[in-house]
Amino acid sequence: MIVATNIRRFRMETGLSQQDFAYEIEMDRTYFGGIERGERNVSIDNIERIAKGLKIKPFLLLVEADPEDSITGSRLGR
Repeated sequence: MIVATNIRRFRMETGLSQQDFAYEIEMDRTYFGGIERGERNVSIDNIERIAKGLKIKPFLLLVEADPEDSITGSRLGR
Protein backbone atom coordinates (compact mmCIF):
# COMPACT_ATOMS: atom_id res chain seq x y z
CA MET A 1 0.00 0.00 0.00
CA ILE A 2 2.99 2.35 0.35
CA VAL A 3 3.28 2.66 -3.43
CA ALA A 4 -0.45 3.28 -3.88
CA THR A 5 -0.52 5.87 -1.09
CA ASN A 6 2.51 7.68 -2.50
CA ILE A 7 1.13 7.70 -6.04
CA ARG A 8 -2.16 9.16 -4.83
CA ARG A 9 -0.44 11.75 -2.62
CA PHE A 10 1.89 12.97 -5.37
CA ARG A 11 -0.86 12.88 -8.03
CA MET A 12 -3.17 14.97 -5.83
CA GLU A 13 -0.36 17.49 -5.42
CA THR A 14 -0.41 17.99 -9.20
CA GLY A 15 -4.07 18.98 -8.98
CA LEU A 16 -4.99 16.48 -11.71
CA SER A 17 -7.82 13.98 -11.50
CA GLN A 18 -7.08 10.28 -11.92
CA GLN A 19 -8.54 10.50 -15.41
CA ASP A 20 -6.47 13.51 -16.47
CA PHE A 21 -3.25 12.12 -15.02
CA ALA A 22 -3.81 8.69 -16.59
CA TYR A 23 -4.37 10.41 -19.94
CA GLU A 24 -1.13 12.40 -19.56
CA ILE A 25 0.92 9.25 -18.90
CA GLU A 26 -0.96 7.26 -21.56
CA MET A 27 -2.37 4.70 -19.14
CA ASP A 28 -5.92 3.37 -18.96
CA ARG A 29 -7.87 5.30 -16.30
CA THR A 30 -9.37 2.21 -14.69
CA TYR A 31 -5.98 0.49 -14.53
CA PHE A 32 -4.39 3.59 -12.99
CA GLY A 33 -7.24 3.90 -10.50
CA GLY A 34 -6.70 0.27 -9.47
CA ILE A 35 -3.00 0.95 -8.91
CA GLU A 36 -3.79 4.01 -6.83
CA ARG A 37 -6.29 2.07 -4.71
CA GLY A 38 -3.79 -0.74 -4.17
CA GLU A 39 -5.96 -3.22 -6.07
CA ARG A 40 -3.44 -3.89 -8.84
CA ASN A 41 0.21 -4.77 -8.87
CA VAL A 42 2.35 -2.23 -10.66
CA SER A 43 5.37 -3.10 -12.78
CA ILE A 44 8.70 -1.31 -12.56
CA ASP A 45 8.06 0.07 -16.06
CA ASN A 46 4.78 1.61 -14.90
CA ILE A 47 6.38 2.97 -11.71
CA GLU A 48 8.88 4.74 -13.98
CA ARG A 49 6.09 6.04 -16.22
CA ILE A 50 4.07 7.32 -13.25
CA ALA A 51 7.15 8.91 -11.63
CA LYS A 52 8.03 10.66 -14.89
CA GLY A 53 4.49 12.06 -15.07
CA LEU A 54 4.80 13.24 -11.46
CA LYS A 55 8.26 14.69 -12.19
CA ILE A 56 9.85 12.77 -9.31
CA LYS A 57 12.44 10.02 -9.00
CA PRO A 58 10.83 6.55 -9.02
CA PHE A 59 12.29 5.56 -5.63
CA LEU A 60 10.10 8.19 -3.95
CA LEU A 61 7.08 6.03 -4.78
CA LEU A 62 8.64 3.05 -3.00
CA VAL A 63 9.57 4.55 0.37
CA GLU A 64 7.32 5.35 3.27
CA ALA A 65 7.01 9.08 3.78
CA ASP A 66 8.06 10.52 7.11
CA PRO A 67 4.86 12.03 8.54
CA GLU A 68 6.86 14.98 9.85
CA ASP A 69 8.24 15.84 6.40
CA SER A 70 6.36 18.30 4.29
CA ILE A 71 5.63 17.34 0.71
CA THR A 72 8.37 19.75 -0.33
CA GLY A 73 10.88 18.08 1.95
CA SER A 74 10.07 14.66 0.57
CA ARG A 75 10.66 15.90 -2.96
CA LEU A 76 14.26 16.89 -2.37
CA GLY A 77 15.27 13.67 -4.09
CA ARG A 78 14.28 15.04 -7.51
